[in-house]
Amino acid sequence: MSTIRVAVFVGSLRKESFNRQLAHAVERLAPADFQFEHVRIDHLPLYNQDLDAAYPAECANLKKVIEAADALLFVTPEYNRSMPGVLKNAIDIASRPWGTNSFAGKPGAVIGISVGATGTALAQQHLRNVLAYLDVPTLGQPEVFIQHKEGMFDAEGNFTHESTKKFVHGFVDRYVAWVKRFPK
Repeated sequence: MSTIRVAVFVGSLRKESFNRQLAHAVERLAPADFQFEHVRIDHLPLYNQDLDAAYPAECANLKKVIEAADALLFVTPEYNRSMPGVLKNAIDIASRPWGTNSFAGKPGAVIGISVGATGTALAQQHLRNVLAYLDVPTLGQPEVFIQHKEGMFDAEGNFTHESTKKFVHGFVDRYVAWVKRFPK
């Protein structure tokens, strides 16, 4: 059994991020041949095209992590009806300089959790538009817009409601099948 390496992008920097909790819960539901690596994005400089000629080390390292991955998972909150700036910045860095898009052709998925009634629907829509432009084939269904409720995760980070766990497990099953459709 060959290991499938998944680069995970959590769009929240908050230590107790609901989206980080969701990402870890997804990992627990995935099969053993899926290995998840959380990609650090909090230390990156703001993208500036002037840096393209001599890409900073932290930007070059981000690109290497993505290029080593077999698949992508974006777990995003919704800030002002869109994705967080820190996530967009990381995407801009990894897709540049022109002609060196590290995301191209890698299968991905977008999910998210928020306290709002519509979850992260609009953030995901914006993120999907960006990923389409960057040639990231993105799983279309099921869409995962979870509204966070107090007590949704237990102390170990597992779902406390069986219905939520079942729904997310269905997503994980579809994501696994989606990723396996693409050659490594």
